[in-house]
Amino acid sequence: MSETDLQAFETLKQIEKRSFESAEVVTREEDLSRFWTGIGFRVSGNEYVVQLKEVAEIIAIPRYTKVPGAKTWVRGLANIRGTLLPIMDLHGFLGRKAPHALRRQRLLVVNHDGIHCGVIVDEVLGLNHFENEEWVKDVPVDDEAMKPYLKGGFYVGENLRNVFSLHTLAETPSFRQVALV
Repeated sequence: MSETDLQAFETLKQIEKRSFESAEVVTREEDLSRFWTGIGFRVSGNEYVVQLKEVAEIIAIPRYTKVPGAKTWVRGLANIRGTLLPIMDLHGFLGRKAPHALRRQRLLVVNHDGIHCGVIVDEVLGLNHFENEEWVKDVPVDDEAMKPYLKGGFYVGENLRNVFSLHTLAETPSFRQVALV
């Protein structure tokens, strides 16, 4: 290295040292722990969020095979990277007529308590971050069919984002019973 290169390198080392000395020391985990992070999605024109840690993956609706003897809201089985994934229609499960296949529909994949499946939602809206202190336990619920799966919410201005629990859905006995009896 030339003398100029050595001087430039020393100058950069000094700048780095001063930066570390003057920087506030906060780990990324400490900084992020005050935030609740979820995935926004839409069903029947209503917007919800599901906690990020409840979603194993988000995928486009793959080709699937119908399952004989299954309830109508069980769309079928898909092969996802060598694993069979049951595909459940949330509209059908809630007793609603499913909309025609929308190109924005996606699967929220849940893997909880022995249940591994994809739940069809109308659209995924992306990541949402909320301050933990903004969480509201008791929120008005307009959709009675969704009520058992809603766990509080967050206000964005005057708009409420209800928190939907995929884990609660997966634990529901009627959701686990997919065979026609």
